[in-house]
Amino acid sequence: MSFEGTLITAIILTTLLFELILNITAEYLNIAKITPNLPDEFNDYYDQERYEKSQEYLRVCTKFGFITTMTDLLFFLCFWFLKGFDVVDTVVRNLGQGPVVTGLAYIGTLLILKGIISLPFSIYSTFVIEERFGFNKTTPLLFIKDLVKSIVISAILGSIIIGAILAFLESAGEWAWIICWGVSTIFILAVQYIVPTWIMPLFNKFTPLEEGELKHAILNYADNVGFPVSNIFVMDGSKRSTKANAFFTGFGKNRRIALFDTLIENYSTEELLAIIAHEIGHYKKKHIQKRMITGILQMGVIFFLISVFISYQGLFDAFFMTETSIYAGLIFFSMLFSPIDMIISVIMQFLSRKDEYEADRFAVKTTGLGTPMKSALKKLSVQNLSNLNPHPFYVFLNYSHPPIMNRLKAISESV
Repeated sequence: MSFEGTLITAIILTTLLFELILNITAEYLNIAKITPNLPDEFNDYYDQERYEKSQEYLRVCTKFGFITTMTDLLFFLCFWFLKGFDVVDTVVRNLGQGPVVTGLAYIGTLLILKGIISLPFSIYSTFVIEERFGFNKTTPLLFIKDLVKSIVISAILGSIIIGAILAFLESAGEWAWIICWGVSTIFILAVQYIVPTWIMPLFNKFTPLEEGELKHAILNYADNVGFPVSNIFVMDGSKRSTKANAFFTGFGKNRRIALFDTLIENYSTEELLAIIAHEIGHYKKKHIQKRMITGILQMGVIFFLISVFISYQGLFDAFFMTETSIYAGLIFFSMLFSPIDMIISVIMQFLSRKDEYEADRFAVKTTGLGTPMKSALKKLSVQNLSNLNPHPFYVFLNYSHPPIMNRLKAISESV
């Protein structure tokens, strides 16, 4: 192996080891912070038995996550150092197709192999862990249908965008990264319309919210804050899980608010309105647009770096490749980029938590429903067996939302 290949191997291995140590430390601290004392704010929401159940759920999920991570890492290292990347490359090259088709076959094969390894863990998580704690409503048939649909949709959309990127990187010369950036941006914007209209209904049934107090309250509120919306849907989330949620998706005419049916069953009109106001707050405060713009700019930087490193011989030496290629370069660059990606992820998590606080303040200010807002968040925490007292370091690395106790305190201060 060349010096450059050895250096890149060292960088990637060091990053993997550093991430592993970082995550294990965070998980250990998170588990160690578990306390049998129920916070006073939850005395009317949690009984001691269910509170202990939430802590056991955290322990089980943490242990399972560790096993999953270690297994993935072991398989990856074995595949890498047994020259699996080169073996797959030799197989797809023997198909005798052009660089784009060969590249799609190469990337697709690697994704299939990764999917095969992760499938048993997904099955165990759904039908053992989630079942044990009373969440799972997914039947084996529904699980298989979801899996097939996901594979087909990913194959179609992935082939379109990855095929286009490979084609431009192969033929567009020094301006290829700009063209790829532009094409990917268009694709991302298009997906914002495609997903809520065509893809999400393939997995869940979206029923217009029936006329009544709740719909009237939501429409009145949306009109008062200048958020015209005609699409309010109830999603049949209960066919997969007892967990509850609500979300806002899409733009323009495709904009829609969706409430899980599990949410509507257990929450008052005021609590639901506070939750909706929080989701609208993300839109009114332009959080969604900011995240999208940030993501697009980040993507531009990544494509530029790809144009610099994609043909770097050291990358291919590090992964024992006999021949160089654009498609393999994409895969290897993503691994080399992982240290920067980890830093970006932590920053984005921090900004996301900041946005959640801002959306909470918006909801409380525009509805005056501070108490129902807190009540709804408490109920969600209990229903989903959320960790009430996560360690700050674990939050720093993994949380896109602030811990529940922090949110309740911030809401009280903003009332």
